[in-house]
Amino acid sequence: MSKKLRVFYQLQVAYTALFRAADHRARQNTGLTITQIAVLFLLNEKDGQPVSEIAARLSMGKSSLTGLIDRLWEKHLVRRSPCPKDGRVTLVFLEDAGREAAKDAGHHTRHYNAALLAPFTDTEQEVIGRFLKHIAENADTIINGQDTEMSGTSNV
Repeated sequence: MSKKLRVFYQLQVAYTALFRAADHRARQNTGLTITQIAVLFLLNEKDGQPVSEIAARLSMGKSSLTGLIDRLWEKHLVRRSPCPKDGRVTLVFLEDAGREAAKDAGHHTRHYNAALLAPFTDTEQEVIGRFLKHIAENADTIINGQDTEMSGTSNV
């Protein structure tokens, strides 16, 4: 490749296009947004999570997630319960309908993954996986530089 990739820009464009299309399809297929489905997936992995934990795993603010959980509750997909150890903490649990919705959405997600990876060899898929893992694990350092985590200052 003689031309330098504008990776940051291309990731932003790809992310926007992919999630716009996936959100549109998810609404058609399930009546849920991609973010609502992500909450169901997280609860399907580990039911009864605190709102704060779900928010952290999805990189969302607690107030935004609370509204999203309210909409899932209105659809009878989740229920909320105070934590028995700390009444200030709200735990979120899947209802049977939520478990079914997660299962249904999982079929669609597997199709999206297969379609995304279909043009690539197994070796290329491994590189893509390493690249995405590298971004997820090192985003702060990539953007802010090495000093930021240790000194708490910004290089921007």
